[in-house]
Amino acid sequence: MTYAPRIHAIDVHAEGEPGRVLIGSHLHVKGATMAERLRYCREHLDPLRRLLLREPRGYPGMCGVLVLPPTDPAADFGLVVLEQGGFRPMSGSNLICAVTALLETQALPVTEPVTELTVDTAAGPVTARAEVSRGKVTRVTFENVPAFAVALDHVLDLPEYGRVPVDIVFGGQFFVQAAAADLGITLEPGQAKAITRAGAVLRTAAQRQFPVSHPLRPEIDQVALVMIHGPSPTPGVSGRNAVVLPNGEVSLTDPATWTGSLDRSPCGTGTCGRMAALHARGKLPLRTPFVHEGMLGTTFTGTLTGTTRVGPYEAVLPSISGRGWITGFAQYVLDESDPFPHGYVLGDLWGRQAPEPAPGNLPAPVPQEH
Repeated sequence: MTYAPRIHAIDVHAEGEPGRVLIGSHLHVKGATMAERLRYCREHLDPLRRLLLREPRGYPGMCGVLVLPPTDPAADFGLVVLEQGGFRPMSGSNLICAVTALLETQALPVTEPVTELTVDTAAGPVTARAEVSRGKVTRVTFENVPAFAVALDHVLDLPEYGRVPVDIVFGGQFFVQAAAADLGITLEPGQAKAITRAGAVLRTAAQRQFPVSHPLRPEIDQVALVMIHGPSPTPGVSGRNAVVLPNGEVSLTDPATWTGSLDRSPCGTGTCGRMAALHARGKLPLRTPFVHEGMLGTTFTGTLTGTTRVGPYEAVLPSISGRGWITGFAQYVLDESDPFPHGYVLGDLWGRQAPEPAPGNLPAPVPQEH
């Protein structure tokens, strides 16, 4: 049988977090800058995002990457990130997934033992250094965009949890970050439900009580994610964190909607924001390794290589190092008679969803480019 459209993907995970790397997706995306392309995705391609991240093709922890030609002639490729909460300008784990996929399939030229790349993102250019041995990418280190703290120990009023001090930080996305102890929870895998519950409240309250806008990139204007952090019992690890991804609408007056999914990785952009907050407090010097552990026990290693300014903010230059593994190659299709052209969600795994417009057509086919 013949199916159209056909969406070619390389499935990868970075320290546990799955990223679906979409090849040839530039045939969908319009815009002369990465900011314009991010805006175009948000306005026109949400059916594609939902199709690939929701069931039956995805699940609540799934993310994705649109691999695009760069708008910056100095860059090797561009990316736009797909998350359950929408299209995002940057993601550390998804960048590691994209670099791993593109180099191991030789879609980009490979130089051993190190291949250096520049990635064009809506948050700014990101340089990556991939260690390669016999065609296998063994580690990816990227120099992220400047990270900065917008507010430290800002108090949010949260239903059930009371007044909780939080940091509002930027590390490629805006995060609200809070200590697990201040929420009365522990960062253990068996406490996943309690962690996602608290994270859903934190993110929604931050969005309502603390407006944000990147001073140089005003299209980045929302607290997108929440990180809950604390100490780690693992020797040699600087700290543990849980990043909560949205999986439905949250009403602060309805505890039944306080749901989410855990990032399976230690979160690259969140780690950058966490390091920025620690440095602003005088607790993390430059060029000091910061080993950050996720809920699976895997780690990203971060380092602050310098300082700069972003508008009114003192900022740091963060570097993140982690690993990725290809898990599969796929061609995703949508039969014209499929009753779920935008995928579906069900309340056993997903939170409450907002009403959606009637199903439309998926954008034009995405043929294989590499």
